[in-house]
Amino acid sequence: MFRALPYKTNQFFFVLIKLSIVIGAFYFIYNKLTTNSDLNFNEFIVFLTKNHVFSLKNALFLVFLSLFNWLFEIKKWQILVSSIKTISFYEASKQSLGALTASLLTPNRIGDYGAKALYFTSIYRKRIVLLNLLGNLMQMSITTLFGMVGWYFFVVEYNVDVANFKASRFLFIMVIISILSFIGLKQKHFTIKGFSVEKVIHFIKNMAIKIKVSSFLLSLVRYLVFSFQFYFLLDIFGVEVSYFHAMVAITSMYLLASVIPSIFIFDVIIKGSVAVYIFTTVQVNEFTILSIVMLMWILNFVLPSLVGSYYVLTFTPQKNKTA
Repeated sequence: MFRALPYKTNQFFFVLIKLSIVIGAFYFIYNKLTTNSDLNFNEFIVFLTKNHVFSLKNALFLVFLSLFNWLFEIKKWQILVSSIKTISFYEASKQSLGALTASLLTPNRIGDYGAKALYFTSIYRKRIVLLNLLGNLMQMSITTLFGMVGWYFFVVEYNVDVANFKASRFLFIMVIISILSFIGLKQKHFTIKGFSVEKVIHFIKNMAIKIKVSSFLLSLVRYLVFSFQFYFLLDIFGVEVSYFHAMVAITSMYLLASVIPSIFIFDVIIKGSVAVYIFTTVQVNEFTILSIVMLMWILNFVLPSLVGSYYVLTFTPQKNKTA
């Protein structure tokens, strides 16, 4: 449709789309911060100030952790893309942060797949989608691995009645679905993100071991970074809990939150709801945990998306004549 339009009209619509994405992202972020029924924004700011979150030492360290969180994610993307094309770290930054902003309003950040693919010519796009899928599966594998261990200790430590706990029943259902999915993998017609499983497996097998191992390790380090950041915020807010018990709760929270489908802008609501149950069991004040979840969302997604908005506005699509 756009190809049939005059060049200037095409450019106008393209700029309009980019502006709409950025304005839409800003609006929903603002709306989420100021109209949260569970967490009054003014009380939230007062609470942060009271606990010296804005002190130079604490603020710098929190931003430092968020920076490393995204540096590892960007490096992982650069390494994954190197399997088909060499890109600079700066290019990987533009693609990762720009795609984050563009995918804010899409369910489960599905828009991230299409946004990153647009940075490449058509000959690469299908493989870019597969690489993005692989990177997300690696991160999800880490979350599941640590989460299952954490959930086991959480149930044992706090005598959780698994039979009556809704989330546990949900996890049981997820296990059943996983088993059925594994059986489905044997079927050639079974697809993931529109790709046959056979094709996905073949694609992964042909990747260099070094790339797969490096990407998996970066996913692990990234998980450890933002998990520690959550623990650091617990410490700032004066929550007296050992590192072990904190990590049991944190890993359980991320596991439960990650298996619930959502529009990404409401991710903070889902994590907040799960976190309230998990941490009230550990005797943490509800307002404190909601504040931490909100602050984690701001540090690791809102701030990077603001940077990503610049890359969305300056984005120019790749021409198919060039690689």
